[in-house]
Amino acid sequence: MDLPYHFRDPSLATLALTHRSAGRPNNERMEFLGDALLGAIIAEMLYETHPKAAEGDMSRLRAQLVNGQALAVVARELELGDRLKLGSGELKSGGYRRDSILADAFEALVAAIYLDGGFEACRAAVRTLFADRIAALPHASKDAKTRLQEWLQAQGLPLPQYELVATEGEEHARIFEVQCLVSQPTAVTAAGRGSSRRLAEQDAAETVLTRLAGEQEGQ
Repeated sequence: MDLPYHFRDPSLATLALTHRSAGRPNNERMEFLGDALLGAIIAEMLYETHPKAAEGDMSRLRAQLVNGQALAVVARELELGDRLKLGSGELKSGGYRRDSILADAFEALVAAIYLDGGFEACRAAVRTLFADRIAALPHASKDAKTRLQEWLQAQGLPLPQYELVATEGEEHARIFEVQCLVSQPTAVTAAGRGSSRRLAEQDAAETVLTRLAGEQEGQ
């Protein structure tokens, strides 16, 4: 796959593909900028293509698209590994094949496009690269409890635990508070409130999904 952009200043692309092991200047600062640009553009695309998705759903889908492993796949499709500038140690250890190095280089390349051609050019390139990936995503229609359970089951992890912790108000206007606990892949506890125990559980499960998506995105 070819990069859907032609650089006016090729030195920006070269810098984007220069790993810190090769000395200075390198792509670390560009990687920081590219990460932010990618997050914003992918968020925009998900907002457009998933009009009924909740915030937690979109956060989870964005994390699925922009985590290190996923971005390394895009980098390999663009054959960035063959163009990386690495120090001798990274060359000997096969750094050009490492997910983290490839993902960082791709983020830096996104920043390079922005610096060379501006935001609209960067936006157009990212949208072209991710259009098919976003089209292949499922549209969220299941409730939060079901989605949380299926996500954990798919990874062979223990199911969530729900506990009623409080009930407030008069009988005709009762408010329930429920805690949802997930022990793996990281311990997450969230409280949910609702006019029924079921709605409170859904609220708690949605918060847990959002936090798990945030954990994945930060990896």
